Amino acid sequence: MRELFESTIERLLGDIATPEYIRAAESGAWSADLWSALEDNGILLAGAPEAAGGAEASWSELFVIARAAGRFAAPVPLVEMLLGNWLLEKAGIGARSGVLTVATDSCLQWNGGRISGELRQVPWGRHAELVIAMVGEGAESTVLLVEPAAAENIIQGTNIAGEPRDTLQFAAANVVASAPLPAGLSESVLLTGGAMLRSAQMAGALTALMELTSGYAADRKQFGRPIAAFQAIQQQLAVLAEQTAAANIAAEAAFVESTDHLAAFSIAAAKVSTAEAASLGAGIGHSVHGAIGFTQEYTLHLLTRRLWAWRGEYGSSTFWSKLLGAHICAAGAQNFWPAITHAQQQELIVPPQGSHL
Repeated sequence: MRELFESTIERLLGDIATPEYIRAAESGAWSADLWSALEDNGILLAGAPEAAGGAEASWSELFVIARAAGRFAAPVPLVEMLLGNWLLEKAGIGARSGVLTVATDSCLQWNGGRISGELRQVPWGRHAELVIAMVGEGAESTVLLVEPAAAENIIQGTNIAGEPRDTLQFAAANVVASAPLPAGLSESVLLTGGAMLRSAQMAGALTALMELTSGYAADRKQFGRPIAAFQAIQQQLAVLAEQTAAANIAAEAAFVESTDHLAAFSIAAAKVSTAEAASLGAGIGHSVHGAIGFTQEYTLHLLTRRLWAWRGEYGSSTFWSKLLGAHICAAGAQNFWPAITHAQQQELIVPPQGSHL
């Protein structure tokens, strides 16, 4: 199934999500035809049960979809859809079709079945039909499904890649559905899941960046030979390849180790690794390309701006590094090596949503 997902998503995104298409989306256009194509090919509900029209794919199988979303800079909330429906199924609400996104930064009051407050930095909030959010703390946490159309006000915003990150303000609005947070899941489940998905997207974007940069270095000639023949450029390309490989391995490991529950320890390590690779990789990409890499017409910035934006979303590398460091120190020296070799056995406690800002 994984191979089928990979070939299908890469074909779809390769055909539709061209640089011109992405630039149009950055100007504010909703990518309706891309979303319809993903829906028609079963990508949007890939992780949902067969009864809901899905394929019951595991996180390990969904990795290739999330990575492709980053590699092709897909201008839709595809990964948010995958995460949201996974949580809806866990909570017993059931997977939903349509345009679905998630909100991790929330300040809501829930009273009598109505919500007031705001959801901040919501990916594609202005275009979404449904948003998943959390209210309450600890064992009292509740999964909410709300409609952006019920918002009293939508403050439109974007990240540095031009992707919508909106604030939805509610005043005594009805909720579509609600359910207690399932036992065994942390109230930070959306934050943790989002970090895992952004890690895969950064791994995909780094792969595309490496291909673009190495291709340019092979074609661009200086002093009578390709610049890829110069040792200084070769060294930079080697570092880029190294960082890209490390990011892909770390991101995929987080997906493989996440089954019924999200492997927070491995996800934290993946977010730190991919964020570091994003910083180094983007710098190398622009260094090798030189001036042309900064032009609007060239495609490099479509990747580097997303790498810069994604590395800070769903918790920065500093946030996740501090959590890992505190966890390792609290476990003691005798547990340091087991934490590396048996990461799936580690239970990392992630603070509630909003604490990562």
